Amino acid sequence: MRLLSLFSLLCLSLNAQAFEGDPVLGQQKAPSCVFCHGADGKAVNDSYPNLKGQHEAYLFSSMKAYQQGDRKGPLALMMQAQLQRLNDNDLRDIAAFYASQNEN
Repeated sequence: MRLLSLFSLLCLSLNAQAFEGDPVLGQQKAPSCVFCHGADGKAVNDSYPNLKGQHEAYLFSSMKAYQQGDRKGPLALMMQAQLQRLNDNDLRDIAAFYASQNEN
């Protein structure tokens, strides 16, 4: 039982590390995001989602889904084009930046 608990903790730790990005780098890598999602993640238009304070893993997986063409919708192709040249580290950093913004 103790081995199972240690294994579970290790898996949770590795999973958390998989999404840890650098928010400072993320802010630098997100210049085109601000036009729709705002400088701090509060959308400039109600038709765009707020990214401010969202969970980092959710933001990363959403960007990956857009990048891979798995997300559909009226702006999916635009999002795919915006994300096409970013690697996973870039996406993690951007996710960390928006996740680190306090909800106000």
